[in-house]
Amino acid sequence: MRTVFHEQLDALNRSIADACGLAGRALECATAALLQADLSLAEDVFTHHDHIVNLASRTEGDAFVLLARQAPVAGDLRAVVAALKNVADVDRMASLALHIAKTARRRHPGHALPEDVHGMFTEMARIAVTISDNAKSVLLAGDPDKAKQLRRDDEAMNRLHQHLFVVLADPQWGHSIATAVDVTLLSRYYERFADHAVEIGRRVIYQNTGSITAHGTG
Repeated sequence: MRTVFHEQLDALNRSIADACGLAGRALECATAALLQADLSLAEDVFTHHDHIVNLASRTEGDAFVLLARQAPVAGDLRAVVAALKNVADVDRMASLALHIAKTARRRHPGHALPEDVHGMFTEMARIAVTISDNAKSVLLAGDPDKAKQLRRDDEAMNRLHQHLFVVLADPQWGHSIATAVDVTLLSRYYERFADHAVEIGRRVIYQNTGSITAHGTG
């Protein structure tokens, strides 16, 4: 019975990992829509989102079936609960990518972002996609050492997010209040996307080491 349980748990984690990778692709597509003011790319994100939501829903259902049929305890129970929390984090990552696409669509045919912050958002997107891809690998391998890298990547994201506030506070900022609001919200979406991936890594570390401080968080 335990062998069957762990095979089913592995299948759960593979599904979550697949959804995590899809969230990264959705964010990549949303960023392209944002920077290029491309309506068709923005609409593609809605398709990505529907796919991720359906996958997450099926995975969540499988987790509840596993709880009901296998009645896991102790470490096995924690693993299923962690899987459920990971599903929620991936679902939120997909929603944040969708928010970015919605902003691009709302401002079309104009650009939501002024050209002078394109470079920063390009880098934020690169970091976010890297984090989601690494979170996928961490889920598949259960590697706590690789999970720690998620936190280091997230620190780079946080620095960019904070620097944007410096840019917005500069007296030379020559754009409208509406644009400043868009920049602030969009930056927050990228920052939160990374945070949810980091939470997945934190759980992997805890499951494999029993430590919640190994992640480097306070």
